[in-house]
Order: sequence, then structure tokens, then C-alpha cells
Amino acid sequence: MRALLAFTGSRGDAQPGILLAQALRERGHEVTVALAPNLVAFATEHGVAAVPFGCDTGDLLLAQRTDRRFAARDPRARLRALFDLQRRGVPEALADLRALAPGHDVVVAGMAGEELAESVARSMGVPFAAVHFFPIQPNTAVPVVPTCWAARLPGVVHRRGWAMLARARAAAVSPVLPADPGPATPSVRIQAYEPDLFPGLRTELPGPFTGFPIDVDELLRDRTDGLAITGFGDDADHALRTWLESGTAPIYVGFGSMDVGDPVAFVAMLRAVCAARGRRLLLASGWADISPGIDDRVAIVGQVDHARVLPRCVAAVHHGGAGTTAAALRAGVPQVICSVQADQPYWGQALQRLGLAATTPARTLTGAKLTVLLDLVAAPEVGSRAASWAAGLRTDGVARAADAVEHLVGTATPASIHAVGRSS
Repeated sequence: MRALLAFTGSRGDAQPGILLAQALRERGHEVTVALAPNLVAFATEHGVAAVPFGCDTGDLLLAQRTDRRFAARDPRARLRALFDLQRRGVPEALADLRALAPGHDVVVAGMAGEELAESVARSMGVPFAAVHFFPIQPNTAVPVVPTCWAARLPGVVHRRGWAMLARARAAAVSPVLPADPGPATPSVRIQAYEPDLFPGLRTELPGPFTGFPIDVDELLRDRTDGLAITGFGDDADHALRTWLESGTAPIYVGFGSMDVGDPVAFVAMLRAVCAARGRRLLLASGWADISPGIDDRVAIVGQVDHARVLPRCVAAVHHGGAGTTAAALRAGVPQVICSVQADQPYWGQALQRLGLAATTPARTLTGAKLTVLLDLVAAPEVGSRAASWAAGLRTDGVARAADAVEHLVGTATPASIHAVGRSS
């Protein structure tokens, strides 16, 4: 089987594609990995050669931050801004994938860029698989509005709301996609998350439910070995490892590629909150313009290996991306989710309903509010629930996603030992 894996979006969108590519190659399949141009080097660092397609993720995030229409009072202006953002870079990405697709037996994409990747698969007459990191298909189990009060609405409201959002998303990109890409081909929506985080969902969507795409090799590593934990060289790794081992468990803060506003004020607020609690601060600055450095109370690095660092932390404060949420769940650490956009507020609400996290929109975050939220997740029962979830969290999500792709194409191999479609 020759598979084209096209995963656009942020690093959190790309990493599952990289893990899936590794799994398929280990089974003897040929894989072409296409990523946003700024994430090609990230794939190379993980031993997967990739080619660029579409536009730079950073450009899209910058466009969202600088387009004043997103802050307009007129909802029509905000909707037009959203539609324009959805279309940005699609013609270029479509042309790139069309050039890459010939000779492949299947096209696989993430949620971002799903529609354009499926149009390419249909034009080639090959099967298509979408990897969903969150339940976006119409259902009654997930409140369509990520708020506490929405959970009390009838399920039919949620189903209709998700259907309306699906139609709106299709309408946003349809002007820049082929009017007739060709007849429908076999397809599957792989639900790459833990459905029990959304009670009742298992019976609503066809699956397969694979669980989060967790890097099993990370889980098997000796966390005291010399493997990288920061991604910034041996000196940075040694410094952070020494810092982690020399004091009490810190509070982890990381917002990935999300905008944190004024970085100086953000770091000052975090320092003050952690100092008042008698806790050290570990800040993964991501794409924010924050200078790295380590002192007795604070460690600021660009990025960390979540699997090796989060189990050493007392709490994880983050934006609520699916990947970071999964990493904190598997580490058994209580979470404070400060959502920015997309699926992030839904993860915050879902984990809060289950007593695993506290949540607030990032735009409302202050030192006083963060203190209250950290107090909530410091309760012993939250830690116990988090530990229980960590113990039961499945770790074969990548393998099961690979099974689903093989099953779709009809090329299952003896290495495929997981039952595709099994919901437990």
C-alpha cells in the first residue's frame, strides 16, 4: 500500500500524522507525509521525511490575530472573517496535493484540511480516511456550545447544531474546491480520542474509536536516560533534568502555538501565582516570544517531552489542544485548561464535567482566576480521578488507526493485530 498522509495545521495536528506514518512504514507500507512548510523540520527531527504543502501555519495564526473582524461586535463580520480564514491557502494546498497524489492507494488527512484532501482522493478514485481529534460529526452527546449551561439542553439541539456547523464549514471552503471532484470513494472517519470523555458518544458515531494517538515508545523510555526532554540540545536537557530533580514538583504551563498576549506580563503573572503557592514554575513557551532561562524557582524552555515531564508536575496549565490534553491525562496530572479556539473549549468543558480539570477562556485569565482554578484542581479527589484515568487510558491508538487505514484499503498484514471497529 502507498499512502499519502496530508496533515496541515499546528504541531498538535502534525504529530498524529507523523506517528501514523511511522506505524504504517513499520508494517511495510510506503508513505508520503505532507505537512505545513513550517512543520517539515519537526517531522525530520522525529525521523520522518516530509514534504511541504499549503501555507505556513504561523501565517494563518498571525492572520487570525491581526484581522480586526474577529473582534467585531457584528457577528456577520466575524463569520466572514472565519470563512476567509478557512479558505486561505486552500488553492495552493489543493494544487500541492494533486501533484503528490498520483500513484498512492489512499489519502489520509487530519481534521484541518479534511475537505480538500477528500476532494483529491475522489478525483484520484482512491479511498479516504480522516483522523478526527475531536467529535465534530453530528451527535447528541457533546454540547454544541462549550459552556456549562449548554450541557442541560436536549440532545437533539446538539445534533442539529453540529449538523449546522458541518454545513457552514463546507460552505466556507466550497468556493475554492472543485465543483465536481468525482464520485464518492470508500471513506472512514477515525475517532482518535477517548470516547468515554463524552459519555454516550460510543453509540452515536460509527467509529472506529482508536483512542488518543500516543507515542508508545515514549512511554517505554527510562525517564532518567539521556534522551532529549527539551528538543534544544544536550545542555538544555541536562539543565532542565537537574532542575526537575532538585526541588518540589512544579506547575507546568504550556500554550503550544497559541498567542499568550503580552509575554512579559504573562510570565510575571505566572511567577507571582506560583510563588504565592510555594510552587516552582515550568513554562514551555512554544511559539511565544519569551526568552528561555532557568533559576531556582522558574524554568522557561521552548518545548518539552510531555511524556517525560508532566508526570513530575503537580498540575498542568495549558490551552486544551487534543495532544496536550491527552498527554496530561496519561500523566495523571490535574489540568487547568485555558482555551483559545477551535476544539479547546470543548476539551476544557468535557474534563471539567468529569472532575479532571478546571477551565476558563484564555482571554479571561488573570492571576486571581488562575489561583482559584489551581485551588480547585489541587483537591485530593481531582488527583485521584486523574490517576485513575491515567491507569485506564489505552496506549494503542496509533496502531489501531493504522489498522483502520489498512482495513479501508484492504491491505491488512500479519502485523495488524488490533480489532478494527472494536469500541472498547
